[in-house]
Amino acid sequence: MKRVIVSSPALAPEALAELKEWLGITTAGEDATLTALLKAALESCEAFTGTLPIESVCEEILPVSSGWTALSTRPVQAITQVEGIPALGARFALAASAYAFELAVDGTGLVRTLDPGLATRIAVRFTAGLGTGWAQLPQGLRHGVIRLAAYQYRQRESSGDEPHPPAAVAALWRPWRRMRLA
Repeated sequence: MKRVIVSSPALAPEALAELKEWLGITTAGEDATLTALLKAALESCEAFTGTLPIESVCEEILPVSSGWTALSTRPVQAITQVEGIPALGARFALAASAYAFELAVDGTGLVRTLDPGLATRIAVRFTAGLGTGWAQLPQGLRHGVIRLAAYQYRQRESSGDEPHPPAAVAALWRPWRRMRLA
């Protein structure tokens, strides 16, 4: 399953302000670098926890299946569109009666195809994320993102032999970690 983030929200200025305060930076000269580090820390947060932190519009390509197939991104807030993808030709909108979806209590989005037509795969567009913005993230996740970005900023000239994420950040994120059995 391949996910594409179709539309992600701009990083709130509050996030950059929190990071600059944590680092004791008062000028704007490092803003681009710090913003990039915040975005990388958010990606690391998702990789560690299995949860997309800030709400975004995403799309995943799934095989056609009459059984329930889970989206890999969590937590899914809404499934907004399902398109059929034929082996040859352009995508086409599937009728609402051609598929079914469910949103599980754990944030998993499930989709199944009832009448795929010529489609061999489907494109599912949905909204997912734990918080609608920076301010809505739980404190532990936010603080972990700030600490990781600050750590990366301070360690940018080091050998890179340290664990990722650092133990202090992992401890903040661990309550949100989703474990999957393979």
